[in-house]
Amino acid sequence: MPTPPYLRDKVLVIVGLAGVVACAWAYLIPASLDMYGRMDGVAAWMMETTWDAHYVLLIFLMWAVMMIAMMLPSALPTILIFHRAARNDSNIRSPARRIVAFVAGYMLAWFGFSAGATLLQWGLAEAALLSPMMVSASPWLGGALLIVAGIYQWTPIKYACLRQCRSPISFLMEHWRPGMPRALRLGLRHGLYCVGCCWALMLLLFVGGVMSLLWIGAITLFVLLEKLAPVGVQGGRLSGVALVIAGMWVMLSV
Repeated sequence: MPTPPYLRDKVLVIVGLAGVVACAWAYLIPASLDMYGRMDGVAAWMMETTWDAHYVLLIFLMWAVMMIAMMLPSALPTILIFHRAARNDSNIRSPARRIVAFVAGYMLAWFGFSAGATLLQWGLAEAALLSPMMVSASPWLGGALLIVAGIYQWTPIKYACLRQCRSPISFLMEHWRPGMPRALRLGLRHGLYCVGCCWALMLLLFVGGVMSLLWIGAITLFVLLEKLAPVGVQGGRLSGVALVIAGMWVMLSV
């Protein structure tokens, strides 16, 4: 029995996204192991202390690849719903191109965050607040980042953005517009909501290590649960309390 076109295309979308995410992790895993193990080879450039144009670009690319690995999986439900809507729209001749545009717009928002994170890392390194291992060299900085992330978990803007991420059908019904440029803008809008939801959590990488697989994996899993699990909202609030307590403990232990 032949596979229905919609199911075939859905599988292709999932496989394609999984391939992109897998490539990102294929870069992150050996780079992290090398940095925290032998400290040579693929990750040796990360230990540089001179922030010239070449090094800034490499750090930006590191953040960009990291955001693909961490954030693209949590966008899969929205991407699949967008795919179905594009296929059902008789005015759209090439749903595949619309999906590519939507995903590109989504990642464009996170690439913007990556640029900001690169500049922040540069500033922290220049102020001697970040070690060559890309982890906070100051308990005051680490504690402050934990407290900021914890407080942000309780703010209205956090939950306004999280609501958009947790309700992809409502998001698409409200913002759906035909056309390729609008698909790109729709993906960008969704990505901006996602950045608004998760930016403070991403800054926790400076606490545990920007290239620490443990922290990367833990934050990725937390974001998935917060966006997709039935108790994600309640879990996010509880995590906020835990983060504030952890931040205060780090500061008081100096």
